[in-house]
Amino acid sequence: MTSIMKPLNLFEYEAQAKNNLSQMAWDYYVSGAGDEITLRNNRNGFESLQLRPRMLVDVSQRNLSTQILGKPQELPILIAPMAFQCLANPAGEIATAKVAGSMGITMVLSTMATKSMEEVAAVEQAGNQWFQLYVHRDRGLTKALVERAYNSGFQALCLTVDAPLLGRRERDARNQFVLPPGMSLANLATWEDREITQKAGESGLFAYFAEQLDPGLTWADVEWLRELSPLPLVIKGILRGDDAVRAVEHGVNGIIVSNHGGRQLDGAIATIDALGEIVTAVENQAEVLMDGGIRRGTDILKALALGAKAVLVGRPILWGLAVAGSQGVQHVIELLRDELDLAMALTGCATLQDIDSSLIKS
Repeated sequence: MTSIMKPLNLFEYEAQAKNNLSQMAWDYYVSGAGDEITLRNNRNGFESLQLRPRMLVDVSQRNLSTQILGKPQELPILIAPMAFQCLANPAGEIATAKVAGSMGITMVLSTMATKSMEEVAAVEQAGNQWFQLYVHRDRGLTKALVERAYNSGFQALCLTVDAPLLGRRERDARNQFVLPPGMSLANLATWEDREITQKAGESGLFAYFAEQLDPGLTWADVEWLRELSPLPLVIKGILRGDDAVRAVEHGVNGIIVSNHGGRQLDGAIATIDALGEIVTAVENQAEVLMDGGIRRGTDILKALALGAKAVLVGRPILWGLAVAGSQGVQHVIELLRDELDLAMALTGCATLQDIDSSLIKS
């Protein structure tokens, strides 16, 4: 990236990324389910919130560090689990992991990654990594994935619970989405028939989920997963307070308020709108994080003000990867860091602990 062309914000990264991606890859990354109502509302929710800054507070020194599941983090930002990162750049998840480690933040690796968990865990100074799990019908495969993640040094298991079936993403259906030659589900390479294959008039990923993932997943399976390893368990995809209470009752360590980036149930509540109810329901018995629609440092501040311990950032990481590989990913995180730092100064917050609900106009 030349200094003249270097994006100034995440929206500019998105615009540049479109030029570097195939139509199929762009549509896969950017699309939501159905009419993409939830996809849009994830952004609208943040934009509708107004801030009430405090004045005459000493913000000459600011500290953006925190702890997630007892592990130190330089920023209240995690990299969300995202499939098929090699569609954006040949280094894919390896490049993302290097940046996460160097910047002291957590990366969550997808089951559907295009680099294996062993490759990602072996990244020099990889830092804190979580493994995101989809539960397959083949429970032997699922058990093997958990054991591999634990043996590879991943420090938490992140169970996605909002995808008993894949949401209807019409752009992928139109493109008959499939991975290009030479690219595969790296974590499933040793298992037969675990490939995204071409389906006439349909998304190959939609067909894979229907055939391979277990739509019968229940709270009893959460207990089964907890017995497979000593890893902390985080549940991703909660949008209701009562489900958050059930998660706590089943011993989860963390909850990610998420609607899958607007890619599952179209019309589902925006995550920033669901956050407060879940924070109240959990009553500090588990750490609450959220994702969906975060594009500015002020978005992070708003999420923290409403009770999130940290946020997960997804698509913008892909835009950075598509524009400039690991340098792009690092710059995306730097932009969010610098915007959050400025927002904290302008709202009278020297530390993350100073950010509270009084900053949000009710």
